Formats: sequence, C-alpha cells, structure tokens
Amino acid sequence: MKKVKIQTRNRISREDSSGRRILSVLGLFTVDEPEWTVEDAAKKLHVGGATAYRYFSELTNVGLISPVGDARYALGPAIIQMDRQIQICDPMLGVARSVMVDLVQYAPEGSTLLLCRLFHDRVMCVHQVIGRGPQSPVSYERGRLMPLYRGATSKIILAHIPARHLKVLYGHDAVEIAKLHLGENWGEFRSTLAKLRRVGVCVTRGEIDSGRVGVAAPVFDADGLVLGSLSYVVPIARADQTVIGRLASFVQAGAQEIERDMDSAVSRQTPLKIIHRPKSRAAKK
Repeated sequence: MKKVKIQTRNRISREDSSGRRILSVLGLFTVDEPEWTVEDAAKKLHVGGATAYRYFSELTNVGLISPVGDARYALGPAIIQMDRQIQICDPMLGVARSVMVDLVQYAPEGSTLLLCRLFHDRVMCVHQVIGRGPQSPVSYERGRLMPLYRGATSKIILAHIPARHLKVLYGHDAVEIAKLHLGENWGEFRSTLAKLRRVGVCVTRGEIDSGRVGVAAPVFDADGLVLGSLSYVVPIARADQTVIGRLASFVQAGAQEIERDMDSAVSRQTPLKIIHRPKSRAAKK
C-alpha cells in the first residue's frame, strides 16, 4: 500500500508538471508575437520537437489555439468563448457596469472610468466606460497588462496587497521602486503604502498618460482582500483640487457599492446577468 501511494504522488506530480508546461505554451502568444510554429515554440520552451507537437495538438483539440497557415498557430476560438463567459458571469464586472455608467456622469468632459483587477504582479483593465465630450485613448485598455508601481489605478491596489507579498515584490523590484519614489528601502516603501491606505484613495498626475489625472479607490472581496480598483481618468486641465476632491468621494462610494452588490448577489445566489438594480445614490450625496 505504501508503494502505491508513492507511485500515485509521483504520477500526480508528473501530470501537474506537464499541465504547467502545456499552459506555458499559451503564454508564448502575445500581441508582439501572436503566431508560433511548433519548432519555434520548442526552442523557446527548451523542449523536444515531439513534446512541443503534443502540447500544440492538445491545445488545438480544445480550441485554445488554431492553425493559421504556413505551419503557424494563433490563439483559438475557445478564448473568445471564455471571454464571453467572463462578460456574462464575472461577479465584479456583473455588478460594476451600472455603477460605472452612473458615476461617469459626474466626471468632467473627456473623462474615462476604469475597472481594473490585480493579475499576478501586474494590473489589468477589465472594463471601461467613456464619458461625454472629446476623448483621447487611455493606456489602460481592456486586457492590457499595466505596471503595478505607476498610476493611481495600480498604486491603490499595490497599497492593499498583503505585507508578505509586498516583501517579495520589494525583493525583486527594489531598484524600480526607489526610482519611482516609492521608497529607498523596505521601511520607506511600507510607510508610503500605509499612507495611501489611510487616505483611502490615490491621486496621480501624468504617471501613465501625460495630461491625465488618475483618481482611484480599491475594491475588496468579501474576505477583505483587494481584488482591483475603480478609477477616474480625467484631463488635467479640468482637474482642479475641488474636482479631484469630489471625484475621490464618488469613486470611493462607487467601489463600496460594487463590494456590497457582489456580497448581496452571492448571498441571494442569483445569476448576476439578471440582477436589476437602481441607479447609484451614493455618488449623488
């Protein structure tokens, strides 16, 4: 019996390792390199040609990648299917849409409202609502990974990451953190983020897009862990201190409303796509 258990553990370990390697193939497909051959992938991943072919075959069978001609592959239709499911079923996105449509009305012309979430050591925009008036594109496009140490949208998330994870990040990125004036050492870095947590919102000017001001508040899950952030991106010419103060109150209220609606939806066990909720009153107070 003991020998069987050891063999089972070893088999699970091998399967888990193989699964990670297969998923690493998906990580090759980026905006800069959207197409790959089996041979090029094998070289990049440092595996044999037969192994790479098996990975590509398995991913093709489930639609995660597809042949596009000349022995090249690109991401497949299963990705689109998953994206549709996220649009319909994601808890945070499901309740945030109507909150964001309401809140963007209180922003100056040329503003955008962003919903972003933490993704490993980066931040990803999952939804944006464009306000009234002429618009310039913002760098936080849906699905685009953005830096964790620059911009209000990211910094307010960074400030609420658990200390044990922050210490790991600092160990890897101490030079960049110092360069961006977040702290010359671990103590200063921790103190900078503690100040942000106390204030509850983060305001930055031109750190991501020149001529834009970011005003962001964190969004938490039911256990108090940071999920992401809600933020205004406003033309700097329309963002005096009075406007920034008003938007800071709105974005905090909006983030808290998203949290309450997520908790309420889970407790009722109601599919989010059929929830009918009134317009936000918190932003109008």
